[in-house]
Amino acid sequence: MAAAQEKIVVGPPKTTRFERARIVGARSLQISMGAPILIEVDERLSSPIDIAMAELEAGILPITIRRTLPDGTFQDIPLKWLAV
Repeated sequence: MAAAQEKIVVGPPKTTRFERARIVGARSLQISMGAPILIEVDERLSSPIDIAMAELEAGILPITIRRTLPDGTFQDIPLKWLAV
């Protein structure tokens, strides 16, 4: 598929629950290992999981999701294109 494609071809126009779980898990691991936090943290955000969920909801994570079809074709979709 073309790298500069501006349209979502594979899958729904929003993140699935599995994609959200994978993103939050990976980001919370990064935070727990000392990665910089991308949002302002207040007292209600106490764990890396809470912080990762808040970052995902804010839409500021520079993450690309790869959606693959059974025939081997795929599309890389920036997270900012998808509704959370």
